[in-house]
Amino acid sequence: MIRTHEAGTLRKEHAGQKVTLAGWVARRRDHGGVVFIDLRDASGSAQVVFREEDHAHDLRAEYCVKVTGEVRHRPAGNDNPDLPTGEIEVVASEVEVLSESAPLPFPIEGGSGVSEEARLKYRYLDIRRQHIADALRIRSQATYLANEVMRERGFVYVETPSLTRSTPEGARDFLVPVRLQPGSWYALPQSPQLFKQLLMVSGLERYYQLARCFRDEDLRADRQPEFTQIDIEMSFVDQDDVIELGEALIGRIWKETLSYELPTPLPRMTYAEAMARYGSDKPDLRFGVELTDLTDYFSGTSFRVFQAPYVGAVVMPGGGSQTRKELDAWQEWAKSRGARGLAYVLVQEDGTLGGPVAKNLSETELAGLAGKTGAKPGDAIFFAAGARAASRDLLGAARLEIGRRCDLIDESQWSFLWIVDAPMFEEDGEGGWTPVHHPFTSPKPEWADTFQDKPGEALAYAYDMVCNGMEIGGGSIRIHRAEMQQRVFDVLGISKGEAESKFGWLLEAFKYGPPPHGGIAYGWDRVCMLLAGGESIRDVIAFPKTASGYDPLSGAPTPISPEQRKEAGVDATPKADKGESDKPEPAPAQ
Repeated sequence: MIRTHEAGTLRKEHAGQKVTLAGWVARRRDHGGVVFIDLRDASGSAQVVFREEDHAHDLRAEYCVKVTGEVRHRPAGNDNPDLPTGEIEVVASEVEVLSESAPLPFPIEGGSGVSEEARLKYRYLDIRRQHIADALRIRSQATYLANEVMRERGFVYVETPSLTRSTPEGARDFLVPVRLQPGSWYALPQSPQLFKQLLMVSGLERYYQLARCFRDEDLRADRQPEFTQIDIEMSFVDQDDVIELGEALIGRIWKETLSYELPTPLPRMTYAEAMARYGSDKPDLRFGVELTDLTDYFSGTSFRVFQAPYVGAVVMPGGGSQTRKELDAWQEWAKSRGARGLAYVLVQEDGTLGGPVAKNLSETELAGLAGKTGAKPGDAIFFAAGARAASRDLLGAARLEIGRRCDLIDESQWSFLWIVDAPMFEEDGEGGWTPVHHPFTSPKPEWADTFQDKPGEALAYAYDMVCNGMEIGGGSIRIHRAEMQQRVFDVLGISKGEAESKFGWLLEAFKYGPPPHGGIAYGWDRVCMLLAGGESIRDVIAFPKTASGYDPLSGAPTPISPEQRKEAGVDATPKADKGESDKPEPAPAQ
């Protein structure tokens, strides 16, 4: 080894020892012919001191150096209690420059205010910053713990293909041309869903992997075109079994990473209750503002805006003191979300109600409104009216915005819960139905025989884990009976021929004694982001892309040359029938 010790491991008990360190110059300070540098490596940093004429050379920030010297106690009064190595320093007898550094595109130490694009372009420098490196180490620790939990519970780690057939799973596939079969394409997997179900048919019974997933989604905040999930599938289980495993996994990770004891069993809330109370299927329960359903309250109103299938409200504590400009900004906020606006009533200090909406309400409606919504003098009441789903979505978003603006969210808390009993289907906007999860999700047992009769009411055997208002994991009990699967396809308008074309290889396997099975997948990037206290999943990904899918580091994606396009067969016309004649011919005998 080039070095005898890591810089961040030196303590006062090392005083008097000769050591050799290697790392980067984090800071340099000159004091009358004496030079101090902070030498940083992966373990931390230590102060090195030497005379300028002996070793200083032209050392600059991020030079990579080797230092040999003796550890000593810092002079009295020079201790730094904020550093693990703050009681010692290394008096250098020899300094060797291992490599020089060009002028930096941004400062490593204290480099706040650097644009994200610059950070990602020079990500290898960004990772030298402690909080970024620490986030990656936390991710590594969580991964070790996850593997330990799954090994202890008898799971088999299996890697599924990254080049597969295109399957409809809710987003666009990334496609890869096949040079050896011009006109044909692989798809990168959106998830290992079908493969893990095949592994249950195979009899492995307990499977998991840290799986790479790929989705060609439209631009969305905090999304990546490639991401990681810990993917789990189990045979002969019900919902409670999978939930217990999920709690054990997350509980172990939070306990050993953050010393937080998960209060198991976690509370469960039905999808219907979550939407009614919080306007979201991933409610943040770190604060208590809830929605109020006023549909019945305004059932006889003469105010045309409230003559709607659903009327709801959410209260902003202290919101009655907002200026007209601030209230107008709420309208722009609502319009940015696709709504026409956000109606409001202001509760004055004397209890009277003001604002544009108040002028259109009857005396009876005004008299009971504050009591119905729980509003107090000085509060603002925001309303949404119209279709139930869209109105609740707007109010749920307003609730979160109120929590942020009013500083109601206790950032020191952890709020975990399960959302269960989600709908099996939702309307597709064209008179048909689409699965809320995926077409292989089983109905709840009480809906097993009748879900096709009332698709809009049927509930799925599905469950999502929510942490601090973010969905971090989700799964379901799967369909394993051919007859039930066909009924689901019938509801979705998928013909037998279409099902065979899209899922034939799975349906074929299901002819050979598939076991009852279910599973769950956790968004690993988001789990690690929460552990690291990050604001984006990009904080815990070594080389992430921007929200637009661009990689400032490598410049990807890039055009390909005409030669590459031709060789890959991008523009080739696929053969109509892929039969035995399309298979590559065997090589001639030697």
